[in-house]
Amino acid sequence: MNNLNNIAQFSQLSENLSIENVKAQFESLRSKISSLRPPQEFFNVRQVSKPQNFTDLQSRVSYNLRYYSSNYALIIGCLSLYTLLTNLLLLFVIIFVFGGIMGINKLQGEDLITPFGPIKTSQLYTGLLCVAVPLGFIASPISSMLWLIGASCFTVFSHASFMEKPIETVFEEETV
Repeated sequence: MNNLNNIAQFSQLSENLSIENVKAQFESLRSKISSLRPPQEFFNVRQVSKPQNFTDLQSRVSYNLRYYSSNYALIIGCLSLYTLLTNLLLLFVIIFVFGGIMGINKLQGEDLITPFGPIKTSQLYTGLLCVAVPLGFIASPISSMLWLIGASCFTVFSHASFMEKPIETVFEEETV
């Protein structure tokens, strides 16, 4: 039964890593990067104005969230990187946990042989948990996440609400 599970997991892994799947993911990433708007357009000061009313604000935000979605994703990614670089303990804890899990998984369920005796994988996971949880509380991931959410929302919605829609879209809406 265990061999069947291993074969099923291997076949699923090979499907995920197939050349067609990797090519499709690469094309998806390429299309996202190609849909980035140039900085001259994204930071065009001539298109910045105060919305006239709430309906205009809704219309601008709706349009700009679709039109600049790749740019906004890039901004959120940069803010995420900034959050991790300013909270080095959190970055260390994340790397420590992922590295520990990868190291334990490399044992493939077998015991770790040390000069002090064998250590089971369940004991290794427990030790990793006992070290990572207190460090995680000290690193304050919740406040970092709340800051990231607030900064991202403020930045994206500020840009989306003050950036005018192009003239072409106004004429398209009136003809409908």
